[in-house]
Parts: sequence; C-alpha cells; structure tokens
Amino acid sequence: MPLVRTGDLVSAAVAEGRGVAAFNVITLEHAAAIAAGAESANSPAILQISENAVAFHGGRLAPVAAAAAAVARASSAPLALHLDHVTTPELLEAARDEGFGSIMFDASKLSYDDNVRQTNDVVRFGLRHGIWVEAELGRVGGKVGEAPLDAHTPGVRTDPDEAAAFVAATGVNALAVAVGSSHAMTERTAALDHALISRLRDAVPVPLVLHGSSGVPDGEIRAAVAAGMVKINVGTALNAAYTGAVRAFLAADSATVDPRTYLAPAREAMAGTVADFLGLLREPRR
Repeated sequence: MPLVRTGDLVSAAVAEGRGVAAFNVITLEHAAAIAAGAESANSPAILQISENAVAFHGGRLAPVAAAAAAVARASSAPLALHLDHVTTPELLEAARDEGFGSIMFDASKLSYDDNVRQTNDVVRFGLRHGIWVEAELGRVGGKVGEAPLDAHTPGVRTDPDEAAAFVAATGVNALAVAVGSSHAMTERTAALDHALISRLRDAVPVPLVLHGSSGVPDGEIRAAVAAGMVKINVGTALNAAYTGAVRAFLAADSATVDPRTYLAPAREAMAGTVADFLGLLREPRR
C-alpha cells in the first residue's frame, strides 16, 4: 500500500473521535513489527523515526528512512512515516529530501519566545514543502541525555492559554503537550491530568499529541483520548518487548549465534505490543 500522510491519519482520527498511535522505529525489526501489529489489529499506524534514532545510525537519515518506508509500502495496513523530535536545520532539510510528509519540531527546551520564533520558521518551511508540523509546548522530559523531570513541577505542564497563543502565533498542525507522562518510562504508572487535557482540547484548534505513552496505563490512555488526545506516541514499550524476548531466548539457549533465532521472537513480541496499543484506540470516544 502507498504511504499514507500523517496529517491524513490524524485528521481521520479527529473526525471519528478516536486516537491514532505512532510507534518509534530504531531497527528494521521495529518497522516490521509495527506493520505486522497494524495488520493484525486492522488499524492504521504511524512509523516515526526520532532524532536520537538517526544519531544511532551514524547521523544518516536516508538508510533507516528508506527501510521504514519500504516496510510500510509492503504492508496492507495504512501506514505513515514521521520524523520525531527534530532540533536541527540539517535534519529538517534531510526530512524534506527523504520525502517525509510530517515532522515534529522540538524547541521545548528554549524560552517561550524562542520556541515560537523557531517553530514559526519551521511551519513556513513545512508550508513550502508540504510537510505537516507538530511542535511541543511544556516539557515532557525523560529523553536520552536529559535529567528526569517531575511532571508536577511548576512550568512543566502545558498552560492552555499559552498553548492557544502558541498555536495562533506559529500555525502548527498539532501540539504535543505535557500532562503528566514522561519519555522512557519502563513501568506503566503515569497518572495523567485529564482535566488539563480537556482544557487544552477546548483552548487549541489543532490535534493534541501525547508523548511518553509507554508509561501510561490502558485506562489512562482511554481516558486521555476521551478527553481530547489524538496522536499517541509509543516507543519504550516496544523496546521493552524486544529486549525481554531476546533476554528470555538467550537465557534458555546461550549457545546460539544466529541472530535470526532470537530476533524473530523479539519482532513478534513487539508486534503484539503494537496490536495491544492499537486496540486501545480503535473505538471512538464516547
């Protein structure tokens, strides 16, 4: 199936009152597992490559992007390709050159005024090149190289009035907001601020994005979608499934040297995780 645009999947989710999941791609196994899980769940999904994943691949976007796009095109599920947490002009230009239809530009570490200015520049770049742009306001935290953030610290969570002003000033297509989740959580213990999500939904005219969804329990994700979240980002949960399956296999068979023997169950474990998350988002919000 041809690649679907992220903006189209998000717009369809908004129209149907449900969520759409975006899963992080690090290796070819991740991409294949996302496609398999989406096919199993009979659901659309977004394959997203982060700036950190690009760094892992030697700073070269083209090879991992080409692999993920090839997997998506070979799938029977509607799949989109998205570049996540872009912070540099060089990677933004690489996204354009590699045909990405969407990016998430992350200037959330900067002051509000600098975030607005740089995001506005990226949105104008996106308009020239047909790229759908997501941005972040507030601090989700927890990414590689960052100190953990307390989600209850003043100034960390996204303010609805500031969010409305930010969207108006930048023209972004979607907004990632800080409402109690954190990147890289390995336990699903995050408690989201659903009242804040509802206030943000009412304040801004663009879809809301939840980063750090791996640490959010099923019921909290359902409630977040019901309150107004649309794009649900998942990364660490796939890595936990992958690594857990590899550890279990090698613990039982320490003599194997063929990586296919332990990557196959790792891929299957990730595909099951993908299908589980997609199942949470399938039904429209009530």
